[in-house]
Amino acid sequence: MESLSFFGIWGQAMVRFWPVWLALLIVFVLGRLLRRRLGLFGRLFDSRIGALGLGLVLFWVFTAIFADSIAPFEPLKQIAELKRALPGAIDPNSGQAFLFGGDNLGRDLFSRMVYGSRFVLLIAPAATLIAYLVGITLGLPAAWYGGRVDDILMFIANLVLAFPVILLFYLLVTPGIRETAIPNVMAGTFFLFPPGFLLLLLYTRYAPRPLVFWPLALLVLGIGGWLYAGLVFDADPLGLVHLQPNELNIFAAVVAASSPGIFRIVRGLALDIKTRDYVAAGQTRNESPWYLMLWEILPNARGPLIVDACLRIGYTTILLGTLGFFGLGLSPESPDWGSMIDQNRSFLRIVPTIVLPQTIALALLVLGLNLLADGLREESLKD
Repeated sequence: MESLSFFGIWGQAMVRFWPVWLALLIVFVLGRLLRRRLGLFGRLFDSRIGALGLGLVLFWVFTAIFADSIAPFEPLKQIAELKRALPGAIDPNSGQAFLFGGDNLGRDLFSRMVYGSRFVLLIAPAATLIAYLVGITLGLPAAWYGGRVDDILMFIANLVLAFPVILLFYLLVTPGIRETAIPNVMAGTFFLFPPGFLLLLLYTRYAPRPLVFWPLALLVLGIGGWLYAGLVFDADPLGLVHLQPNELNIFAAVVAASSPGIFRIVRGLALDIKTRDYVAAGQTRNESPWYLMLWEILPNARGPLIVDACLRIGYTTILLGTLGFFGLGLSPESPDWGSMIDQNRSFLRIVPTIVLPQTIALALLVLGLNLLADGLREESLKD
């Protein structure tokens, strides 16, 4: 069987990523030109650490976007002749190479790695965003009102934080639990927070202007109801919103594990910021507590929250890889990086490098997120 040399493999791999290189070039050229207008994110281009982290993260973002153009094969396509194929083996039918080799079902590992970026970059940021909305919505009133409200919410947060994270994930995504209504109830509760937060944001801003508030509120309710029906009940009438098996359970587990930590961060920041003079000035104008929380306290806490979000997405990425490695992620045929490492580790004696591409991909994405967080922290301290 024909195969490519080491340099041929990596040369073709670099060429396959041409849409990513082009997109990165455009972003960095425009970012340098417009950096003064982009505020904190624009200053990342003046930071070596921040620029490197941004480049690594955007590499995988653009890989997920252009996966159909980059991958030479479909992620589920099986070619019997290329089962356990060595890196660089060429498919006799299409002439395309299995750049990183084939698995035990004859699927191209390079293509599966490329498509696997979509799963990571869909679940990790989306689950982190929802966890942030939960943490913000509960953390702000805990700090503002204090007393019994704070005591109850802190007790719940500490209770969840005291529970081992891996055990929590195992309980929520193991087959015996995921077939019950528990993950659906949890996910259904968490998915109420995004539309609720947006409605509260609009109400505190536009309540005196009903002609502006009600159209926007109805738009949020319409879109939110449509997404809620598709995500929680798999009942999207248009058939556009759909989660794969076990994705809802993973969402619920990630949000449940992340929200208490975010709640404590938001609460701590709000306790400090609510003593500032501009908050007191808002109180003298008889602004409502929720207006002050959302439009005075929250914007002034955005720097630390953005930095923490980058780090938390990295932690979530590692958790997703760990779940996949233990067989608790998506279905086995899905191109999940953790699952790929688990499925191919038994072939290490045959091909010692067979799990390196997925492992390096996971490590580079997490490294990029950590460097991006360091760059954001470094630049935010200059404000």
